[in-house]
Amino acid sequence: MIRRSLVAVPVLVALSGCGINSIPTAEENAKARWADVQNQYQRRADLIPNLVSTVKAAGAQEKDILVQVTQARAGATQARVSPEELTDPAKVQAYQQAQAGLTLSLQRLQEAYPELKSQANYTTLMSQLEGTENRITIARNDYNTAVQQYNTTIRTFPAAIGARIFYGAKPMVPFAATTPGAETAPTVNFGNTN
Repeated sequence: MIRRSLVAVPVLVALSGCGINSIPTAEENAKARWADVQNQYQRRADLIPNLVSTVKAAGAQEKDILVQVTQARAGATQARVSPEELTDPAKVQAYQQAQAGLTLSLQRLQEAYPELKSQANYTTLMSQLEGTENRITIARNDYNTAVQQYNTTIRTFPAAIGARIFYGAKPMVPFAATTPGAETAPTVNFGNTN
């Protein structure tokens, strides 16, 4: 009895040092942050049609750009990445590209109709879009932080031992910019420069 206790204590200490609890905790945190990213994209997908409908009433000239936004939204909501697919770079990249397409359409909306800025509906739309994009940015940053913590946990000693032996853990893919030139701020031009 005493021998078993003497053997069990070092085994429990060794297991606690190899990430038995820290690996699933970090993995679940990353998955929760991914759910936050999807939640913010869903919020955007739900919010935009209502706001766009309001702006549509302002005039027929914005019809083409609003159709593009609606089509891009439809494409973005069809793209899905489950928590199990977070280790597949191609799936994550396809998701990011669908979301980037909607972002590009929203930017075109902003650039194409600056004359509508004075209208209250358009101002509300732009404010909501800005707030939504900020929320998405924060959610993506939180996800990337959680992925970094998870990836670091499964690659560092002693947790790396538990990650391989008990969980078969693989690194998760962080969210990255997919639009060429995304690291450069766009120029805002309302056509009033000399």
